[in-house]
Amino acid sequence: MIEAVMFWNEPNNLSHWDFEIDPDWKIYGEMVKCAAQAVAAENPKLARVLGGISPIDPQFIANLRDQGVLAELDVVAVHGFPLDWNHWTIHEWPAKLAEIQAVTQLPIWVSEVGVSTFGAEEVQEFGLRRTAELLIGKSERIHWYSLYDLPRAWPATTRHREAEGSAYYRHFYMGLLREDGTPKLALKQFTDYTPELGICQWFHFQDPRLDDAVKWLRKLGVTRVRTGLSWADSLRPHALEWFDRQMKALDDFDVTLTFCFTPESAGIHPHHTSPPKNIEEFAEFSAEMTKRYGQ
Repeated sequence: MIEAVMFWNEPNNLSHWDFEIDPDWKIYGEMVKCAAQAVAAENPKLARVLGGISPIDPQFIANLRDQGVLAELDVVAVHGFPLDWNHWTIHEWPAKLAEIQAVTQLPIWVSEVGVSTFGAEEVQEFGLRRTAELLIGKSERIHWYSLYDLPRAWPATTRHREAEGSAYYRHFYMGLLREDGTPKLALKQFTDYTPELGICQWFHFQDPRLDDAVKWLRKLGVTRVRTGLSWADSLRPHALEWFDRQMKALDDFDVTLTFCFTPESAGIHPHHTSPPKNIEEFAEFSAEMTKRYGQ
């Protein structure tokens, strides 16, 4: 079932929101307020979550608080990858949560945390164990990113791609399972931390991994899943058929459902990171998906 909806993914990250167009996140803030109100009108029981931020930036949260955005929300979320992309150590996780707690009284969820096997699978083993030690009991929701490696034939959703060097290629090694579905070393210890640890797994349009993913989630004892429905994908032919299949497959889990990615036709610029020309269109999409899957 759907337990929460999240508005966007990493909105303070250039790969996911074009803040050259929206440098003060004013458009983003108004968009989230509008969408949060639309979701509440459909189902006031659903938790409404600010898109998980990366980097962890208290000034960004304070900005949205001062805009009145947080007044429409129930939770803020953060993402952290200190062994791959962030400029802080894994041992600083409690301090990073404290930075956000200092600027909001809302609960803080860790909606993505993970470690790549880019350098060695043993690094992921250590990272999983230490992350669990540091975060379990400190956050109500923790979603490990991710179950599967990103297939190398699929581009990572990031702005500059290969120009980012090794940072780009780490996107392809975040899974507990390799691209072909075979287990990595850390998989065998993941059950030590479920159900406290959930999984964040993004499914591409008509993703062939869906059914196998559900089998693995059950086998691992996962009860909480974070995934997304793409506003951009909603304009594809047969989009609702795919959305229905995805959400039916995940019906036995407590799902945090993320709404994100601007259709080219709806953006100020024709790009998935662009703020929309009309924020009410995103609110309408959020309300429609909530009505369809969040009742």
